[in-house]
Amino acid sequence: MDLYKFNCFNKYVDLLHLVTKKSMKFPYEFSMALHTGEDKSKIIENRKQLASILKANNNLHFIVANQTHSDNIEIIDSIESKGWGNLEDAVKDCDALITKERGVMLTILTADCVPILLYDNDKKVIAAVHAGWKGTKQKIVSKTVVKMSEVFGCNPKNIVAGIAPSIGVCCYEVGEDVAKHFFDRLEAISSKGEKYMLNLPYINKYQLLEAGLLEKNIEMSNICTACKVDSYFSYRKEQRCSGRFMSMIGMS
Repeated sequence: MDLYKFNCFNKYVDLLHLVTKKSMKFPYEFSMALHTGEDKSKIIENRKQLASILKANNNLHFIVANQTHSDNIEIIDSIESKGWGNLEDAVKDCDALITKERGVMLTILTADCVPILLYDNDKKVIAAVHAGWKGTKQKIVSKTVVKMSEVFGCNPKNIVAGIAPSIGVCCYEVGEDVAKHFFDRLEAISSKGEKYMLNLPYINKYQLLEAGLLEKNIEMSNICTACKVDSYFSYRKEQRCSGRFMSMIGMS
């Protein structure tokens, strides 16, 4: 199975992570989303296939949140799955997850929004963040770093970040109603007539730098989901597609 992984995370032997890609071998092109109307039993089978890659029989537990484009952050302090087998027990109204618990996989579902995975090898703390334009406007990734520091004593200089595939500045056209929230970072915006092209991955990288991360510790995929729609779901390119790919991180 073809998966995306970050070089910055591969060197940590106790760290598990991956980003799924589309596959015609599985139902719904290997979508991981239970909330978009497909046959849930087939999506769960997809998730089981994914878990098998991680050898989930070794007591791994998967956390899925009901993402709402908020700046809400949840600390996961129990070793149990949530939102993995059904929607009902997913973490409510949440777009960032943090834990120090081993055997817990934090997950993010996207189809253009920016998924960000974080790891502090010193304090052994992980986080997964979902940042669309609304979450980016609210600086959810910066707030997640602050929360890691406040709750677990993380030093931002020790945090490693992976910014996963998401829609790029080449394809993300927005109106002034969205672009105006990012006029303080003009290098992340280019005008296109009455529209603007917005670079959300770059803005999230900048917010990580503002939060104290070192540039050498931030790895960007530089993959646009709309350009690479054969490999990743793109809500815009596929005209409101229902598929979602999953980014996840955990410690064994």
